[in-house]
Amino acid sequence: MKQIRTSLLSLTLCILLIAASATAVTSCQSTTPETPQSGDQSTQTPTQNEEAATPDEDDDAIVIKGVGDKSFSFTVVDGEGNETLYTIKTDKTTVGDALLELGLIEGDESEYGLYVKKVDGISADFEANGTYWAFYVDGEYALSGVDTTEITDGASYAFKVERG
Repeated sequence: MKQIRTSLLSLTLCILLIAASATAVTSCQSTTPETPQSGDQSTQTPTQNEEAATPDEDDDAIVIKGVGDKSFSFTVVDGEGNETLYTIKTDKTTVGDALLELGLIEGDESEYGLYVKKVDGISADFEANGTYWAFYVDGEYALSGVDTTEITDGASYAFKVERG
């Protein structure tokens, strides 16, 4: 009788151990990216001017660009209202310097500062169709140009196509 009891106890403990192991394995989630398929470069480590891989492939995915100690969000809104969201990482001191370095903005220097004509590859041409790139800081129309606006870590900056 004692031997049957010991066997049942051993069997019960083995079942509990297996159940605990299975629970632990299924509840742990890996945070490392999947191994890329041949030719898939989406999980490579980005350099300063390359886009990082994003976990979501939907339109609301945030693209991380750059390398540095400072970080801010950057939104591009085109003429149709489509938004592209970025997290910018940089060691630059102004928003303009960071965005220029990453190739996200282009423009002409003038006596008033940088006149932004292209953002994220999208042009706004005031003379041709009355549109221009408006610069926003934390949702408010900026009181300074992008090239003189100092980066505030964690702040939100945006360029939106608007009509004049």
